[in-house]
Amino acid sequence: MRLCALILAGLAASTLNWSQAGHSATVPAATAEQRLPHISITTVGSGDPVVLIPGLSSPRAVWDGVVPPLAARHRVILVQLNGFAGDDPGANLQPGVIAGAVADLHAYLQAHKLGTAKIVGHSLGGLIALDLAKIHPSDASGLMIVDALPYVGDIFLPGATVAQVEPQAKMMRDQIAGSYGKVDPALAQKTAAGMALTPAAQAQVAGWIQRSDSRVTAEGMYEDMTTDLRPDMAAITTPITLVYPTSTAMPKERADPFYHGEYAKAPNVTYVPIANSGHFIMLDQPQAFAAAVANFTK
Repeated sequence: MRLCALILAGLAASTLNWSQAGHSATVPAATAEQRLPHISITTVGSGDPVVLIPGLSSPRAVWDGVVPPLAARHRVILVQLNGFAGDDPGANLQPGVIAGAVADLHAYLQAHKLGTAKIVGHSLGGLIALDLAKIHPSDASGLMIVDALPYVGDIFLPGATVAQVEPQAKMMRDQIAGSYGKVDPALAQKTAAGMALTPAAQAQVAGWIQRSDSRVTAEGMYEDMTTDLRPDMAAITTPITLVYPTSTAMPKERADPFYHGEYAKAPNVTYVPIANSGHFIMLDQPQAFAAAVANFTK
């Protein structure tokens, strides 16, 4: 597993160019953006709701490859954390990014009387989805968690505690926040190279790193590294589909036992490995990822 991909929990992403991927699908026009304190939301399509939550520094456009087929059958709710993709950071300059996103999303679902929804979350978005299912189980009929862990500290030391990881989390938070307004393009490209396999995807990821508010990235990353949902997994009865990457750097014979072990306490998990992909599975393997989403939402 790429250390930076899990430590930074999806630091960046971008829109996949579908003409390059061999697809001609276009993203339907969405509703006007609705801004809440910690997130903004646009919707497209109609039918049973599907919520898409991107990861740290990731725009909602990271889901563009799966939106057209989903919108043909579902009301697609596209979430974006404030401060990413050039957005105003809103309340996310203060602690409580994860809790705020969960509260805002729950309030939105309740206000629009949407009932239960299928929730898809990548990286930090996956942690938000798990937290939503823990706090508001009636909001989610199913979770698709895309390369996210109940506790990212396990990549440092199996069974690590928050107290053991927090000093490094604070250091990384302060370093990233200190880069506000002066993100190094070369460093962004180096970071992106650890998160996606294809050159085109890496370039897209690097671009989004530079466009996001590093102060929000820093706080979101810190909260990701210090949020431990391992004790709660046995009580999360919402069915989980866990999508994770395998590659030469993380072969299947290593990835399978790692991810199965991380979710062993969850009572209802379906494991979906996708070969030849990095942390941004949807960019590296768009067809396989779209098939997994279609199967999850059918």
